[in-house]
Amino acid sequence: MYEERTYRNLLHNSNAIPFQVSVKETDLYVRAHKDLRCETRQAVLQYRKQIEEYIKRSPEFHKTLVPIPLDPFAPEIIRAMIEASRMAGVGPMAAVAGVISEFVGRELLRLSDEIIVENGGDIFLKTTSETRVGVYAGISPLSNRLGIKIKPGDTPLGICTSSGTVGHSTSFGKADAVTVLSRSTPVADAAATSIGNLIQDQEDFDRGLDFAHGIDGVIGVLIILGGRMAVWGQVELVELKRDER
Repeated sequence: MYEERTYRNLLHNSNAIPFQVSVKETDLYVRAHKDLRCETRQAVLQYRKQIEEYIKRSPEFHKTLVPIPLDPFAPEIIRAMIEASRMAGVGPMAAVAGVISEFVGRELLRLSDEIIVENGGDIFLKTTSETRVGVYAGISPLSNRLGIKIKPGDTPLGICTSSGTVGHSTSFGKADAVTVLSRSTPVADAAATSIGNLIQDQEDFDRGLDFAHGIDGVIGVLIILGGRMAVWGQVELVELKRDER
């Protein structure tokens, strides 16, 4: 199912050049100090191939919804997914969008000292100026109205969002948005999924925040359901101006 990615308009950083690269299911929106389409595509192909070949050898890696044992002989990107999923208590594929964002982003940092890579709402960023990341929460009245302020000294950083009402990714919860901040983008991705699975109604906010606090590497979380939200950790919220929405 195609969904117009209007939330990509919610990345506010005037110093970077935007471009887009798509390979199969991977659809990246990138900002850098110069156009790096070719380099981005090459990195995507490299890391997708590693994931696809590992899935062929170990189909359970793709199917399971629970953590699996660490494989010390697997490629680095696979080990990162397994480790992130074990921290969050979900299957390793819950970290796939975040891990591609980060691994591609780190490749591009060799060519640009500022990089933002967004992959299905999961973001890796290293910036040299203040950036505001808008929060898209579907039909919630808070959607597109709030942004998270990111200072350059706080990056590189992963910002990942899971939703039970938006998109095609698997979620057993009903939150309009669960956004997680972590120094590790795959951890942020897996954690957003696991926290989102806990949220059935607004009474689950405290449960979700407590669970987030216990995930190693998570430094902040924002939960939105309907017209209410809950926040924990290093999340500096700002109201987006009308021309930023």
